Amino acid sequence: MARKYWLTGASNGLGAALAEAILQAGAQLAVSSRVAPSCEALSQRYPGQVLMVPGNLTDSQTVRAIGQRLAQEWGALDTVIINAGTAEYVAGQPTDNALIEHIIRSNLLSASFCIEAARPLLRRGTEPHLVGITSPVTYLRPSQAEADGNAMRHVFESVRTDLASNGIDLTLVIPGFDNPATDLNEDFSVGVRWTAETAASHILAQLAERPHGMALPAAAMTKLWPLPSCEPAQGDIVACQGTGQSPIKGQP
Repeated sequence: MARKYWLTGASNGLGAALAEAILQAGAQLAVSSRVAPSCEALSQRYPGQVLMVPGNLTDSQTVRAIGQRLAQEWGALDTVIINAGTAEYVAGQPTDNALIEHIIRSNLLSASFCIEAARPLLRRGTEPHLVGITSPVTYLRPSQAEADGNAMRHVFESVRTDLASNGIDLTLVIPGFDNPATDLNEDFSVGVRWTAETAASHILAQLAERPHGMALPAAAMTKLWPLPSCEPAQGDIVACQGTGQSPIKGQP
């Protein structure tokens, strides 16, 4: 039977490319995004394969309702990919508490809510697999909101042992080069420029091996996690810093 996926942050960039690749492989895909038209377009192109479960993932009740909907429709999940999140760049300016709260809710809390909703469904799945695509802050200059960049990793690593006891594998996709948190020794050239489609293909191919960690070369990050205030041709995150309120991953 076709694997059943739940993907968050599927509206653009890497999330949208992952959705396309998963559906092209013939799998069933539940997509969570605040941008309804993008999900509707997927449903029209892949009739019978897409389950739309939109909502604000920073709200625990909304995520719980999504989990209940998935349980009613499918009863189980085989793979969950948590890609939703956001990051803000303030160019060294003081960060107010509202912005810090926004980052924490959009990344840490939304990921925690999704993990909690996914657990019982993964337990009933076939060769279940949880995938977390961590914040690029894990290798860019640390922000005031995510301390040394380890917060997103900690959210997932804190549940790794419990997941393993239930037969659920966990893979962390970590943007950057030569990251010591991964168990891979790939040497990616700094000059590489990946498209969202190339990155999605790489991720799905590597997930077949179920590694604990996966390095993701993201030299051209605006292609993987588009910033609305940036032109695609700019191709580098530095040109977009200091804009404020600029999500670089699919919004939760």
